[in-house]
Amino acid sequence: MARGYGMALLAAISVAYLIHSSSAQTTFTVGNTTGWTVPPTGAAFYSTWAANTTIKVGDILVFNFATNIHDVVTVTKGRLRCLHRKQSHIFRHPTPPVRITINASGDHYFFCSIANHCSSGQKLMISASDASSSPGPQPTAAPAPKPSTPYSIF
Repeated sequence: MARGYGMALLAAISVAYLIHSSSAQTTFTVGNTTGWTVPPTGAAFYSTWAANTTIKVGDILVFNFATNIHDVVTVTKGRLRCLHRKQSHIFRHPTPPVRITINASGDHYFFCSIANHCSSGQKLMISASDASSSPGPQPTAAPAPKPSTPYSIF
């Protein structure tokens, strides 16, 4: 009987961990150690970074860049044309580091509005999923107990 309680306790702890880990936010540094700059390896740099990064609602993007050299502009898909007009921006973040919490699922668009940085590849599209839409790690099922026989002592 004590073994049954132990298994139930283990199962309850596992479920609590899964619930906690699925709602935890993750902070991502855009571009990793390169940061937010004109891509050194070509225009596909940030799209490659995004393709290898799973962003969920509640996660935080951190844009690290040099003051007065870059900025981060939040735009809608229809405005992601490397425009420098102020009316195309949802919001402009000129002072680093910029921390943006992803508050909705779907696609999110960012670029640098300085000079020709955007057309040189300093732009990013991320696709965020709902935090509850992708399952976390599943607990391993405990092995089924061996059937008892009439001759079993335990």
